[in-house]
Amino acid sequence: MFSELKFPVPWGHVAAKAWGPLEGHPVLCLHGWLDNANTFDKLIPLLPRDCYYVAMDFSGHGLSSHRPAGSPYHFLDYVSDVRRVVAALQWRRFTLMGHSMGGAVAGMFCFLYPEMVDKLILLESLGFLLAPEDTDAWLKSKRMVIDRLLSLEAKQQTPKARSPKAALQRLLEANTHLTAEGGAILLQRGATETPAGLVYNRDMRVHTNRESFTVEQCVKLLLKIQDRVLIIVAQDGLLVLHKLDSRNYFVKALREAFESTLKEHIQLVEVPGSHFVHLNKPEVVSGFISDFLTAQNARARL
Repeated sequence: MFSELKFPVPWGHVAAKAWGPLEGHPVLCLHGWLDNANTFDKLIPLLPRDCYYVAMDFSGHGLSSHRPAGSPYHFLDYVSDVRRVVAALQWRRFTLMGHSMGGAVAGMFCFLYPEMVDKLILLESLGFLLAPEDTDAWLKSKRMVIDRLLSLEAKQQTPKARSPKAALQRLLEANTHLTAEGGAILLQRGATETPAGLVYNRDMRVHTNRESFTVEQCVKLLLKIQDRVLIIVAQDGLLVLHKLDSRNYFVKALREAFESTLKEHIQLVEVPGSHFVHLNKPEVVSGFISDFLTAQNARARL
């Protein structure tokens, strides 16, 4: 059983859902880009029942309000969403768990507010978004954010309505790592029924506007929060280091950092499954997460 929550913000509200006893150890769960809080529906029931889990919808996602007209979605805005929700919950210290982009948001929050986070669980995420290595590519990505926002404002398109079957099919086409069951679970919170059909809830302006880090900065940030981090990557996911392009300087340097420094301080677990393993096959990851949550000292090895 879960309960629905709403947290007032200046432009509307941030929606969330909660499981477990209010007095339990607080765990905030953050979904990936264009997903929603339902991404944790199958995982949380398998985790320790003495924790209080809150899975929030980022602004422009799920049941949360869209940001005001003319406002883009910057990466730090998602981090601000987290800070607002934590303030509303009056949590002083808690565990963060994030999937994909939600893991990058969780990582950034932990880097900025290390005194508030006791443990960090990253699912198919390294705690930050990989920035374009090339300067021209970085500039192009920033220009695209502005141009895309202005283009959407000029078009003022009405969200397209689809039949339930077509809405699910479109979602699965865009997310090849999702199963039909997982897609249906996300769609329950990610679309609204209208007389014309289902309309996706997500704000069309939502875009991954990355914060840029050098490899050295990433390693220093991870070392800063060492010994209280669990990273879970899927063998057929997006982040298995030995499958990534070795010609990419960022990936190569990060792999070397894990081998030389980080692996002694950060728990990195590789499991069978895809990018959405926590939703498709939650039993594959639930044991590792449960052990990490219940360990008195996060430094204890799995």
